[in-house]
Amino acid sequence: MPLAISFELSDRDLEHFTKAIKAAADTAGDKTSEEIMEAAGALLKGAGDMELPDFIFQRLDKLDALIAMVRDEGWALPAEDRQRVLSALVYFADPQDIIPDSVPVLGYFDDAIAIELCVRELKHEIDAYEEFCDYRQGEADRRGMDPASVGRADWLGSRRDELQDRMHRQRSRDAGTGYGNSSGYAREGYTSAWRPGLLRVR
Repeated sequence: MPLAISFELSDRDLEHFTKAIKAAADTAGDKTSEEIMEAAGALLKGAGDMELPDFIFQRLDKLDALIAMVRDEGWALPAEDRQRVLSALVYFADPQDIIPDSVPVLGYFDDAIAIELCVRELKHEIDAYEEFCDYRQGEADRRGMDPASVGRADWLGSRRDELQDRMHRQRSRDAGTGYGNSSGYAREGYTSAWRPGLLRVR
């Protein structure tokens, strides 16, 4: 029988995690973008071999989306946006995070909270990217194509530009409001559209 457990992070708790994320960023400050991506990817690959609670797995799926949006040739993030995502991922490049990932199940608990904070900060980026993946999947299906082989097809360009422009406008509108009051989970569950992800979908 399912057991519902909910908890709320206080301002003090959030300050604790924010400091930990900043400390990790300072520690991993000299890492290249590829090293940051590899470290975050390694976390996902390790998690994919474990049976994890759904609330952790759902957040790891969002981490997978953040990595994918940087690597996705079709999405082609501008340099400034790419750096914003990499800055959010740098926490996962620090092997000395709050709870070592080697601790069964609980080792990913702090990562799940860090991902939640990243997702709240990058909500508009994630929403736009998921819409782009849905559009690419639908158009590829209609054209009888494999979405993984589409690359930077001409027919993706206008939709990508439209979504990225909206993303920038929404981000500018929300500037100065902190993380906002949204959890960043506008969509429930996992996207069915293709993306160049690493997480083993179960």
